Amino acid sequence: MSTTVETSDQEPTFLQKHWQKLLAGSIWLAFLLGYGSYAYANELTAEQAVQQVVDLLQSPIGPLIYVLLYAVRPLLFFSAAVLTIIGGAIYGPFWGIVIVIIAGNISAIVAFLVGRFFGEGIIKENENADGLVQTYARRLRQNSFETVLIMRLIFLPYDLVNYLCGFLRIDFKAFVLATIIGNLPGTISFVLFGASIDISQGITQPAFNPWTFALSVLLVGASIAASRYFKQREQEQLPMNNEQ
Repeated sequence: MSTTVETSDQEPTFLQKHWQKLLAGSIWLAFLLGYGSYAYANELTAEQAVQQVVDLLQSPIGPLIYVLLYAVRPLLFFSAAVLTIIGGAIYGPFWGIVIVIIAGNISAIVAFLVGRFFGEGIIKENENADGLVQTYARRLRQNSFETVLIMRLIFLPYDLVNYLCGFLRIDFKAFVLATIIGNLPGTISFVLFGASIDISQGITQPAFNPWTFALSVLLVGASIAASRYFKQREQEQLPMNNEQ
């Protein structure tokens, strides 16, 4: 009996704590080494190797490949913002927005389902901690749609929100609808930022579009202003929620 208690009280090892990051890092390292070997074997410069990737993403099957990459992105700990900007640069403002909206929402659903499958019991309902995660966990259980929407609009870490909603097994339809609406300002802003750099003539001869860039800066500024407004409202409401 005592041996069982000691084993259960042991702190998790480094491998148990960080196996996901180590796995993701190993996948990225294998990809970089593999593509580096391919480029070396074919005597490609760094620019030529990158251009081949861009050409593949601009091919008829390119959008499908991009959506698949975006879908597995949360499992590989790759930045959503970077991939969104790349989508704008490759597909332009209109199709970039369409493709990234589809890809981003599929990515959110993948992370939600992973959290739902692996995260049962991680955040318990009887916990009364006042931390940020616990505070939003309580609100997500009470009002899923509004809370997810607010979390998107104040730019809380994208994948954290997805996994948290999966852990808590909130209503799937409310999660998807709030994610679609809440992601629009940030997605459009970052896609337009990427689209302001036209690489249709090749990555070595990019063309700068000042109007698209100005619009993206304007939307980013508006998104940040709206985010600060909603954050202020949240800070005013959180003490009230904690007292309930």
